[in-house]
Amino acid sequence: MAGAIIDDRPSAAEGRQGRPLIVTEDVELLDDLLRLCAAAGARPEVHHGVPESRGRWETAPLVLVGNDAARRLRGAARRRGVVLVGKDQDDSGVWQRAVEIGADHVLMLPDGEQWLVDRIADVAEGVGRPALTVGVVGGRGGAGASTLACALAVTSARQGTRTLLVDADPLGGGLDVLLGGESADGLRWPAFAASRGRVGGGALEESLPELHALRVLSWDRGDAVAIPPQAIPPQAVRAVLAAGRRRGGTVVVDLPRRIDEGVAEALAQLDMGLLVVPAELRAVAAASRVASAFGMVLRDLRVAVRGPYAPGLDDHEVARLLGLPLAGEVPTEAGLPDGGTPPGGVPRGPLARFCEGFWERAAVRGEAA
Repeated sequence: MAGAIIDDRPSAAEGRQGRPLIVTEDVELLDDLLRLCAAAGARPEVHHGVPESRGRWETAPLVLVGNDAARRLRGAARRRGVVLVGKDQDDSGVWQRAVEIGADHVLMLPDGEQWLVDRIADVAEGVGRPALTVGVVGGRGGAGASTLACALAVTSARQGTRTLLVDADPLGGGLDVLLGGESADGLRWPAFAASRGRVGGGALEESLPELHALRVLSWDRGDAVAIPPQAIPPQAVRAVLAAGRRRGGTVVVDLPRRIDEGVAEALAQLDMGLLVVPAELRAVAAASRVASAFGMVLRDLRVAVRGPYAPGLDDHEVARLLGLPLAGEVPTEAGLPDGGTPPGGVPRGPLARFCEGFWERAAVRGEAA
């Protein structure tokens, strides 16, 4: 007997190809699997055996087979993405049944619940290539790191790329202010402070303020005073950034110059870091300490030099003194901020041209990786 027992009508944003398939007659196990699918934001199809719908077995992105149904699937076509799920920890025959149906994984509940929720959520969100994630940090105070972070995000969004800008510095004044959107509707960091598990990428994107065609995660006014710098737990930082990365496109993170547990979680998810350094000796000296600390965690840290230059310094010399690859010279753009145009908001301005060149080089690097 075969037949779907879950509403088969997909929502407008959800196609059948993104829906997991559950095969079981075990009512108790089915209840658990439906609960985990709901936690992952997925609407599965449920069958007692191989679906009669043509091609559904082959095309479902993930198949969860109850231990009770393994024997009924012995003749099914072999495919990837099959998970054999059971609840009896002492069942020694489960591995043989997994081999017989070509399962990629064997999972026992409740121990494997979090892994399974993550796997189902990947399917529900249609995970593809993760976002290119770039962190920006100042070599000293007032180096212009927040301005560059905003300009990179604005330029990325203007090019039609899905873009998320994350303010990871609660004492920085708020990137939404720099973008002229401090009163825009949407959630700020405190709303995610209790996040521990997985955060849905689509839900995150829809909940944040949209400014200049990009999404911004910043701080409420007054949070810098009311909330200590480490008030956002590292688990929440990890969950939020992972959700943003799963959506693809680009993620830009404005970083503080200190490293705490939350910042370390952010650094662990970066593809590249940019250290913004004014071309003066004291700034280089301060930046060397920042580079030393961040370089211990971040695999790829590069220096972006900002003029005007002190005597005897140029961008290559600053990079040499810091022992870092040179990302380029960040130009000064007059009139920022002017209350209406965000950093990088003038398409033919020098800052926008720098950011366009950066993203072109970063894209080539990402394709080669």
